[in-house]
Amino acid sequence: MATEAAAARVSPDRRIRVIRTVAMLVGVVVPSLVLRELVEFRFGSGPLADVSAVAVPMAATAWLAPYASYRRRDALLWLIGPGLYVFAVIAWRVALAPYRDWRPRPEERPRMRWSRDPEHAGTWLLSNPMSDTGHTGSS
Repeated sequence: MATEAAAARVSPDRRIRVIRTVAMLVGVVVPSLVLRELVEFRFGSGPLADVSAVAVPMAATAWLAPYASYRRRDALLWLIGPGLYVFAVIAWRVALAPYRDWRPRPEERPRMRWSRDPEHAGTWLLSNPMSDTGHTGSS
């Protein structure tokens, strides 16, 4: 009964966001595992198989990072361990796009405005198209 009450409190938008996030996670992790198995079958287990396991997630993290106020270089975290957590946060944030429920970074503020849409109250809205040049700088 308690789970039904908790499920009733979750808004439909949140359910859609969870589904999108899980779809992105599965869409990145499953191909990386398949690629690792193919490389391991062809070349044997070793460093090449290990690097191939993180190649797809690193590329996806680097591609999606600017849309979630992360830096592309954060994809390197896949090499030392917390890459899955970082990608999960990025996927969670991207699932709500173009609205944002996190504070924009200082270099993003000129392109952002506070959403006046009643359905998305309390979120930021990207007012100008995303430019890749603003996300390749330092910090």
